[in-house]
Amino acid sequence: MSETTPSVRAFGTATNDRTIRFGDRRIFVTPAVEKTDGGPLSAYSASFGRGEHADLPAPYEEVWVVLRGALRISGDGVDVVVRAGDFVQVPEQSPGRVEALDDTLLVCVSVPAH
Repeated sequence: MSETTPSVRAFGTATNDRTIRFGDRRIFVTPAVEKTDGGPLSAYSASFGRGEHADLPAPYEEVWVVLRGALRISGDGVDVVVRAGDFVQVPEQSPGRVEALDDTLLVCVSVPAH
């Protein structure tokens, strides 16, 4: 029985047929790596229109890399603003809210896979 060596894969941030829109809001998530791929993590891109917001927490640890725009992450009496080129760790079950201060594009990696 031979084992298959995983291949390196590249992903972009453009929307595609896997993109999920949150209701009628300007929040879009495009999965790249998911639990069904069999790995230990998930990865996706997300875009928020200026003024859009979403509640935390997530049931997994995340690292967000902001590619364009700016986000305010608020919770437990702390506000953190991240801009293009910044990244932020969002611990599992962190209470709070994320708000787009500008049209924003980010990439997220989360553990465990979901």
